[in-house]
Amino acid sequence: MRTSRLEAFSDGVLAIIITIMVLELEIPREPTWSGLAESATGLLTYALSFVYVGIYWSNHHHMFQVVEQISGAVLWANLHLLFWLSLLPFTTAWMDETSFEQTPTIVYGLNLLLAAIAYYGLQLTIFAGPGGERLRTALGVDLKGRLSPVIYLVGIALSFLASWPAVAAFVTAALVWLVPDRRVERFLRDERDLA
Repeated sequence: MRTSRLEAFSDGVLAIIITIMVLELEIPREPTWSGLAESATGLLTYALSFVYVGIYWSNHHHMFQVVEQISGAVLWANLHLLFWLSLLPFTTAWMDETSFEQTPTIVYGLNLLLAAIAYYGLQLTIFAGPGGERLRTALGVDLKGRLSPVIYLVGIALSFLASWPAVAAFVTAALVWLVPDRRVERFLRDERDLA
């Protein structure tokens, strides 16, 4: 089957996730700069999670530019990814409302780790299906994909010591992905040039 319905459904779910997260933001009680400062933690946790959802959306989009057909297994692997991403509004709000207490920060890190594992599982499922070799060739050695879970694990471990170093690790992983990844675009351009 074609990828268009899977992509449209995924786009809709990711848009809803972002909407839920922004609705969780606490409105400042006072119309002053100090009132806004009281909401700074919420804005920062929202921004971090927004960036993560954007990273997943961008990479998901690129991945399915290469994939031409999907199977039922790919549909379920995609739902598995969307499940973990759909928990981001909850873990983000919990971490914010508790001012980065240990347990919510650990759970946020676990949420990021499990989403990364689910994304990798989606890639493996596509690799095993028809045309999966195209994606494997386009991605090549996925250094960022291998590095991210390690950073999340470091962040989770740091959470047992203090929350801010853990959050710094989660920010670092996001920054790694903010550098544009042009592997798929390069692959598609090279493919067009050879045709």
